[in-house]
Amino acid sequence: MNPRDIHTPVLLERCVELLAPALDRDDAVIVDATEGMGGHSEALLERFPHARLIGLDRDTDALRIAGERLSRFGDRVHLVHTVYDGIAEAVASVGVSQVHGILFDLGVSSLQLDEADRGFAYAQDAPLDMRMDQTSGTTAADIVAAYGEGDLRRIFERYGEEKLAGRYARAIIAARQSRPLLRSSDLVEVLIAATPAAVQREKSGHPAKRVFQALRIEVNRELAALEAAIPAALELLPVGGRIVVLSYQSLEDRLVKRVFASATASTAPRDLPIELPEHAPRFRLLVRGAELASDEERARNPRATPARLRAAERVREAAA
Repeated sequence: MNPRDIHTPVLLERCVELLAPALDRDDAVIVDATEGMGGHSEALLERFPHARLIGLDRDTDALRIAGERLSRFGDRVHLVHTVYDGIAEAVASVGVSQVHGILFDLGVSSLQLDEADRGFAYAQDAPLDMRMDQTSGTTAADIVAAYGEGDLRRIFERYGEEKLAGRYARAIIAARQSRPLLRSSDLVEVLIAATPAAVQREKSGHPAKRVFQALRIEVNRELAALEAAIPAALELLPVGGRIVVLSYQSLEDRLVKRVFASATASTAPRDLPIELPEHAPRFRLLVRGAELASDEERARNPRATPARLRAAERVREAAA
């Protein structure tokens, strides 16, 4: 498998452009917190020949493929098997205390979507797995089999923003009384049957789309990990260091937006007549709002369509 043939990195040139001012130095260290198949990392290592890379991923298959792709860069590359909320520990494990550029490319990877037996895609029949790290953890089939109606409804509402969450939860509970739901096709069949015909005609996208998203997020603890990872990443940046985050669904993007808003806000009390230096924002935003892929890129690479890019730069050290 040639990763270049199956994976086109989203907003690649824009990510490189935004990180470039922080990486144009002899001692630059980059963290790719979602290594995937190494597309963004390869471009950064080529552009900045003195930079070192620390690449993180929970998916051992992705790390293997990225390792092969980046092997020509030798000891400039350090790959770490971890979830991105372990970013501080991963950086420390290679003897580094600060890094100059950090990239997060969130969501499910091309590798995971394209490998049918991973169970991420409702359009392909496969074991109902959905683990990004297949070496450990609970599968989607485990959740569908064990969660009560209230918990299923909660995750469908919270992580899938699914209006029919209660109806789908009840349908799953009823269906599993007669047979285990072990494959993606088993679950899709239940969800389609539980969707009123009128809703199917009106519904945007496949009836299973939001439920599969919710299960994937629950299986991999994606939002909990992200909520810890972004603040931890910001603390690793020195003045002039930059972070770029690509999100693909609204829950991720809102979380990133909230953390960035806090980091770029003054902490001065409202009644203070002047802003003291220790109250000045620690970061500044590098793009206004969430930046989207161009129409040309969306046409060339459909997976760029939902992407939302946010970026920030550290402008002040944290108060002692």
